[in-house]
Amino acid sequence: MWRRLMLSYAALFLLSVGITFFHDFGIVMMIFTGGILLLGIRDITQKKHTILRNFPVIGHFRYLLESIRPEIQQYFVESDTNGAPVSRIFRNAIYQKAKGDIETVPFGTELNVYNDQYKWVNHSSFPAEVHDKEFRVRIGGDHCTQPYEASLLNISAMSYGALGHVAIQALGKGAKLGGFYHNTGEGGLSPHHLGTGADIVWQLGTAYFGARDSDGRFHPESFAERAILPQVKMIEIKISQGAKPGHGGVLPGAKVTEEIARIRRVTPGKTVISPPGHSAFKNPHEMCEFIQQLRELSGGKPVGIKLCLGRRDDFVQMCQAMVETKLMPDFITIDGGEGGTGAAPFDFINYVGSPLNEALYFVDTCLRGYKIRDKIKIIASGKVFTGFDMFEKLALGAELCNSARGMMIAIGCIQAYRCNMNTCPTGIATNDEALQRGLNVADKSHRVCNFHRKTVIALSELMAAAGLVDPDEIELKHISTRYRNRIRTLEEVYKHTADLSENESFDSQFEPQTEYQRPTPVDDSAAMGLSSKTKKKDSDEGQMRKV
Repeated sequence: MWRRLMLSYAALFLLSVGITFFHDFGIVMMIFTGGILLLGIRDITQKKHTILRNFPVIGHFRYLLESIRPEIQQYFVESDTNGAPVSRIFRNAIYQKAKGDIETVPFGTELNVYNDQYKWVNHSSFPAEVHDKEFRVRIGGDHCTQPYEASLLNISAMSYGALGHVAIQALGKGAKLGGFYHNTGEGGLSPHHLGTGADIVWQLGTAYFGARDSDGRFHPESFAERAILPQVKMIEIKISQGAKPGHGGVLPGAKVTEEIARIRRVTPGKTVISPPGHSAFKNPHEMCEFIQQLRELSGGKPVGIKLCLGRRDDFVQMCQAMVETKLMPDFITIDGGEGGTGAAPFDFINYVGSPLNEALYFVDTCLRGYKIRDKIKIIASGKVFTGFDMFEKLALGAELCNSARGMMIAIGCIQAYRCNMNTCPTGIATNDEALQRGLNVADKSHRVCNFHRKTVIALSELMAAAGLVDPDEIELKHISTRYRNRIRTLEEVYKHTADLSENESFDSQFEPQTEYQRPTPVDDSAAMGLSSKTKKKDSDEGQMRKV
């Protein structure tokens, strides 16, 4: 095959040489065909690409088409509902909220309401009045002296580095306008976060960026210096991330600019990989002590942990340590395995970590079993785009939600799949100044504010339709689904995850598989007693949801 192709290219070249004797156009043709001939020779002599060796020149069309496949797929092939990871129907909803465009949908739903696992809100025949009230959640336990009143929807962890400084500024100023917090991500607290005036949640990852010594270990003095800033409202210890739990963060070298290297104390241009685990603590007891240390160093601000649920006995051990030490986080952020990232290994992003809904239910149940649910707030993070998404997460046990990709789409993300290459065409997930210049901070910050406000309003409207007036009233019974060809409420769907006898201890269900010595849980025999109620306000009685 390649011989025939090369003979054809050679014949075209000779033909163009002959034409030069009769017409000036022959010179142009000779240059063109000569280039093709040289490219063909290069293709058949290289040894890296089999396609090019077998099909010189024309084989390049395969790579050209492959390079534009995501765009072709998104604009011409995928339907409104089958795109991944965020389908067009949800991207459009976010765009419309952010831009203030018309939000109504004509003719009917595009969702297949007869699909297995389709979900819907069980509305009331006597709906409540929709309130303009802005619901806030007070975060701060017994050891916290500076509690924080958080919005129901906030900006999830996205580091400066994974996102460019212009995107960070747009998100932060949007948070300032809307009165909700902006999580820094594990990349550290940067001037671009602080310069917006927004409420900040400083995330401290395994590399302790912004609070580390020259060896990469936690440095208390560096942490305290910044944690006491009035703009820093809460501290979040990142145990693991949904998109790559147990792996550590990854920032490609192309994104490590001189400024980012200074902030993180790393080498410019070199890929930065955070350790999988923390060096400041190695077991649940030490984790609880570290939480209290950060609380004291920050002047009594709320300190929480963020994790993607993995081995459930690990979380049980954490709960036991909290009970034993009486030191517990003020909040726990649950990141679902479906969570997003700028860069993650294939196997981790696809096959590691519990999905958010199942993790939320388990964590809520576990905290209730150990009678500490009333002391800890749960934050849901993972594909929160709509009022219904928030409604579902609150029903499963969360008090509030974080959104990362929703906020990115609000400022113009088109899901171009270039986050890990520093070539994001919208200027969001890149540190290329030429690409970032397309982002207008003033315009995009208002879009972030609009998306937040209208999504929370949508939640309020769903609550009212269900006859509810407060987020704490949302329960699993308020959502139904088609599950195994039968209509069930989420109460019934999740029943199997808590199908334990009243005489069986909570510990015996999740027997740890490590050598870590666990303390004896308090009132273990009653820890799994199922309650006849499911409302969050009953959590102070130490009862679990009946599901």
